[in-house]
Amino acid sequence: MTTKIYFNNDRFIAGITLKNEGEAEQNNMALHVCENPADVIENRKKLACFIGCDLRQFVCANQTHSDHVYKVTAQDCGRGAFSSETAIPDTDALYTTEPNIVLCTFTADCVPVIFYSEKDGIIGVIHSGWQGTVKEITRKVFGHIQTNEHCNMEDFHVHIGTAISQEKFEVDEDVYAKFKNLGYANEFIYFNEKTGKYHIDNQQTVKKQCELSGIPSDQIAIDSTCTFKNPQGFSYRENKKAGRHLTFIMKKA
Repeated sequence: MTTKIYFNNDRFIAGITLKNEGEAEQNNMALHVCENPADVIENRKKLACFIGCDLRQFVCANQTHSDHVYKVTAQDCGRGAFSSETAIPDTDALYTTEPNIVLCTFTADCVPVIFYSEKDGIIGVIHSGWQGTVKEITRKVFGHIQTNEHCNMEDFHVHIGTAISQEKFEVDEDVYAKFKNLGYANEFIYFNEKTGKYHIDNQQTVKKQCELSGIPSDQIAIDSTCTFKNPQGFSYRENKKAGRHLTFIMKKA
């Protein structure tokens, strides 16, 4: 299996690609970390075929661990799909109200967030590594959508994708301090006396940010598979040359 589908119904399809030793570049989906771009594009084409669309419907961003969000329209289709140079610059969150657009985000330990509102027909993806989490990108995205799209946050559903586990995400005091300063992440942190390291649950911190944005807790799902421990996971912490998962969502016409 090279793709895990999180949901596929009459209105939306969403999921994440997985590391696969049998595929070119182990099914790496990222052009910014690859040995052969043609192999990555071929992997993406296979994904497009699997979910029943064309690669020209994909929209990708050049992720920079920012807190920037971009509203995608049909005119953006294909951006970043075949070349990083055409990707939406300096952006870590994408959303759209339009159908037949595959919104993409790339991760290897960072937290991918998928969201949708059946009522408003809005879908989106967020890339929240620890830097994005302490910048509160998820809260800023939902705040932006609430202000600009005039939505009720109680109508949104969120799926937090596979990421590095708290056990494997160990940090020094500088990063710990940034999470502590959020004021609501303490319950997702523990200290290891033996190693002198702090362990942070980035997924649970992002879930808390969704709840603080007004999204009901029972409408937030978490894929607790650890990218470091799972053989189908790409982990930057384990291997700096790791490929990337592609997390996606598309609204059907």
